[in-house]
Amino acid sequence: MIEPGKLFQLEGGQKRRKLALTYGALERDIQGIAEKGTEYSFKDLPRSEYVKKITEVFLRDSKLSEEAKTEIEKLLKANPFDELRLCNAARNHLLTLIGTFPAEWDLVIAPHASPVDEDGTVKQRDFFPGVCVYAEDIRSPFNLGSIFRTAEGLGAEKVYISPFCTDPEQNRAVRSGMGCIETLGYTRCSLDELPDDLPVFTLETGGTDITEFKFPKQGICIIGSEELGVSPEALAKATYGRVSIPMKGLKASLNVGVAFGILMEKWVESLNQQNQN
Repeated sequence: MIEPGKLFQLEGGQKRRKLALTYGALERDIQGIAEKGTEYSFKDLPRSEYVKKITEVFLRDSKLSEEAKTEIEKLLKANPFDELRLCNAARNHLLTLIGTFPAEWDLVIAPHASPVDEDGTVKQRDFFPGVCVYAEDIRSPFNLGSIFRTAEGLGAEKVYISPFCTDPEQNRAVRSGMGCIETLGYTRCSLDELPDDLPVFTLETGGTDITEFKFPKQGICIIGSEELGVSPEALAKATYGRVSIPMKGLKASLNVGVAFGILMEKWVESLNQQNQN
């Protein structure tokens, strides 16, 4: 990290890039995920004071909009002082000035709780037995990681993926999965290789309204590709039925990860009601 005084010696574009990198490093340090050798190291200056000093430098940038300046000044004067929120806001305003925008895999997000205890014991997951999802030909690593994250967070037991689904080990999938791909694991298989003892249904247009659909206590939900939806073969496999999310608007379209999240929430709601009866 650069000393605040040296920032004044840098020119506009170079100064902005250096500041953006510095704020990113500070975010990681604040969250305790800084890589070795990048930790905050100015012993004679508390980190919070360092953040304030470099922010004072940034506030002098002539290209900073009044709206952005007002937000940063408010964060700078806040009591209690939130280092992380200030660093994040400043970094994103800098990226706007530079002309770049963070992709989902560039976001500075601290890892969630480890699935392994300090003694090496694997923690037990709490899930709904027999609640599974089959991701058919999902091409976007980000979407696939999001599906795993939703499945784990809302209590699915297992994730199946089709032979042509994108690789869950791809960096962007791992990034958006936030550790859930490793926690859940997955089985890559064809439709014909899915278990025969579980009802199968699809999330697709033209089906039963999700508010009226009778979710099974156990089952496999097939979700299809971003471009084409589920295949004719998957529709034929889904003998339990087809569920749809009612929508309005001209496009009437949802991202596949968002749609799966809505479905899982309704499925869990149904399971909780069944368990209470």
